[in-house]
Amino acid sequence: MALELLRGSAPPGSCSYLPDETASLEYRYMLDIAPVEFEAMLSRGWRRQGACFFRPKCPACVKCRSLRVDVDAFTPSKSQRRARKQNEGIRLVVRKPSVTKEHLEVFDAYHADMHQRRGWKYDPSDAEDYARTFLAGHFSFASEFLYFRKRELVGVGLVDLTPHAMSSIYFYHRPDWRPRSPGTLSVMREIEFARESNRHWLYLGYWIRENASMSYKNRFEPHEVLERYVGDDDPAVWRPAGEVE
Repeated sequence: MALELLRGSAPPGSCSYLPDETASLEYRYMLDIAPVEFEAMLSRGWRRQGACFFRPKCPACVKCRSLRVDVDAFTPSKSQRRARKQNEGIRLVVRKPSVTKEHLEVFDAYHADMHQRRGWKYDPSDAEDYARTFLAGHFSFASEFLYFRKRELVGVGLVDLTPHAMSSIYFYHRPDWRPRSPGTLSVMREIEFARESNRHWLYLGYWIRENASMSYKNRFEPHEVLERYVGDDDPAVWRPAGEVE
């Protein structure tokens, strides 16, 4: 049974994705939760970062949709197949999450690059910051996908594994790998892992139709979006994106 520490809602503030909208989140801090219980939360639009589980609770906007890929029916596009082929030499290791000197080097290099190219806020991280953000909770379903170029760590994906689904939390990589579409590769490898482990859904987080930075998510087809956020005991309704306003 899930062991919940507290729950609440964040005060409304400016939306980082749609500047004209006001955003808010509802959250739960969990001390423990079984994989099957978290899978039910995923199907109702919840996400996780560390020990914090959250989902949108915006006062007047419903554009932020939870999106999941149908792993069994997925067929890669030409560009996705090309990204996979370009990275045939990349080795994948799946294990429990950790933080090492190499993790922090890649993490800081990625965010420094995004600060320069896209204006992201950037402050160098230490092991304590990283552990608090990504490792807190030490849940049994937490994992990391490590990508190696020969012996060099070039990318890290934080992923949750539940009995029938996977949730892609965060992915970062060395800037010099960017020309080979590492983001596309990471989703492709997660889909492959899901198939090999008999999992049927890959949750890619939230998707806003009008937001260009999220457009990569709906390129993995077929996919569904959650019609609306419902309570723990209410049925979750998922539909093709074209059927949801």
